[in-house]
Amino acid sequence: MSETAVLLCGHGSRDPEAIDEFEEAASALRSRIGEYDFATGYLEFARPTIGEALGALTARGARRILAIPGMLFAASHVKNDLPWEMNSFMAAHPGIDVRLGRDLAIDAKLLTASAERIAAVAPGDRSETLLVVVGRGSNDPDANSNIAKIARMLWEGMGFGWAEAAFSGVAHPRVDAGLERAVRLGFRRIVVFPYFLFTGILVKRIYAQTDLVAARFPEIEFVKAGYLRDHPEVIAAFHDRIAEFDGGDPNMNCQLCKYRTRIVGYEDAVGTPQQGHHHHVRGGGDHHDHDHDHGHHQHHDHD
Repeated sequence: MSETAVLLCGHGSRDPEAIDEFEEAASALRSRIGEYDFATGYLEFARPTIGEALGALTARGARRILAIPGMLFAASHVKNDLPWEMNSFMAAHPGIDVRLGRDLAIDAKLLTASAERIAAVAPGDRSETLLVVVGRGSNDPDANSNIAKIARMLWEGMGFGWAEAAFSGVAHPRVDAGLERAVRLGFRRIVVFPYFLFTGILVKRIYAQTDLVAARFPEIEFVKAGYLRDHPEVIAAFHDRIAEFDGGDPNMNCQLCKYRTRIVGYEDAVGTPQQGHHHHVRGGGDHHDHDHDHGHHQHHDHD
């Protein structure tokens, strides 16, 4: 067994279906990485925790661990929580080298997967159809802007008549407001695409909100596209993130990171200490619903 191992880092969810889907994708990735040991770990609401997974890999002989964020964009989880977990583990385990890979970001493979999910429910001519791409939403404007870019690329690439971006929380417009805006644009068919990796409270809420708006506007056809899940191109993108380590340490695109650069409206975020904020729900749950985004001043959002 190689002394190098791979850890796929998930957020975790109160929804067991979300954990099952994450593990299904992890199993598909595991089958592609050859001789490396492999584990999954979660920031909250599921076990093993990130620390437990790192410990298990170390106990099995790993001395170099490649940690891959199982997350779409680099918001606070990838910029703060995961680095804090890795650095804390290395401080407590001298001699163990944990390297953190890039988020999936905007990737041609994910655009292909998105297009196939959308085409499955919207085949043929889409020139009279409006596409609504729904992201998670965060307090990180760079992460939010990615949803607008994805919406634009799918709009042009798939021949939709128009596209809008909306968010499940924190950022605006929210799903209901975004759908009502879409209705006012005059299209008679609206495709709602949750740009999410896996199911969970938020995806199910997006679908439920779509149904509520659809009931108010029976003259318009609302179509719900599937999310990314374990599409082969998603697995291939995760595999690419592992392969990037062969060329050295992969770096995130930090050009517009609010923690490094003064961004309009977020000037006070520059230099915010890197710290985790999942202590109270690590490995399990409490009375809070943490399958949504934080709006704390210091405790940042879910990406």
